[in-house]
Amino acid sequence: MGTTLRESRALLAESALLLTAAIWGLAFVAQRRGMDHMGPFLFNGLRFALGCLPLIPFLLLRENGVNPPTEPMGLRGIFLGLVLFVAASLQQVGILYTTVGKAGFITGLYVVLVPLLGLFVGSRVDRRAMTGVLLAAAGLYLLTLHGKTTATIDDPRSLANMGDVLMLICAVFWAVHILAVGRWAPRIPWAPLAATQFATCSVASLAVAAAVEPIDLAAILAGALPVLYAGILSVGLGYTIQVVAQRQAPPTPAAIIMSLETVFAVVGGWWLLSETLGGAELAGCALMLVAMVLASLRKTEPGAPTP
Repeated sequence: MGTTLRESRALLAESALLLTAAIWGLAFVAQRRGMDHMGPFLFNGLRFALGCLPLIPFLLLRENGVNPPTEPMGLRGIFLGLVLFVAASLQQVGILYTTVGKAGFITGLYVVLVPLLGLFVGSRVDRRAMTGVLLAAAGLYLLTLHGKTTATIDDPRSLANMGDVLMLICAVFWAVHILAVGRWAPRIPWAPLAATQFATCSVASLAVAAAVEPIDLAAILAGALPVLYAGILSVGLGYTIQVVAQRQAPPTPAAIIMSLETVFAVVGGWWLLSETLGGAELAGCALMLVAMVLASLRKTEPGAPTP
């Protein structure tokens, strides 16, 4: 009975992470549109500030979950916020110098980095999960490095430009963030944790924006729709779901499922930007779905202890 309940919770958490991937994938479109009106740090500062708003009701209520927190938050929320600031800043600035398709692929490399970095902190990765990682990486490659979504791929210089380097470093910080959330979220209150990291990221972003970017109210109003989507849905809802769901989903399956944001980014490009999917992109989608299934399957052992 305990094992079944545990598996049900994990399945629900992974379904929630799939919704997060959809929200984040479509946010790539919002991020690109927002950059038509304002700088990357102002955009991030505003969207992470907006991301705090949906959390206010939860901050006013006492958490009474199935797995109550057992430790105070301390400075861990601020640490997560600083990691989030670096990752989000690198991604937003990198989009200026590379294509959205390549940005999605290189950012998605966190799916490979999570289990690899996890080995340094004592995490164990089974063969099925590692196979899922490899399939996910191959699927991300097919999705984003072929077809019309990456028209500059024939230019050799575009393979090693500044945007690609920024995205590669960004992927490392996303992996660190996923591992840290997976380690701390089960033990500390999730609402203060999420709100603290969003607020920290917002303050840091706005501070940099005030120093290096023009701040114009007319430009902010012109880009209000992308900022609202990226703030309320991508940050407020998406990252909150991540924090809550990772209390039940292990880091490696969580990373594979969340990497499906690339699939939804391609779908968003087709739907909102009139981009099309070729054979390579469809094959990439198939590989990503197989990787998700592999990540979701669990081996049930006789006599497994109940939680």
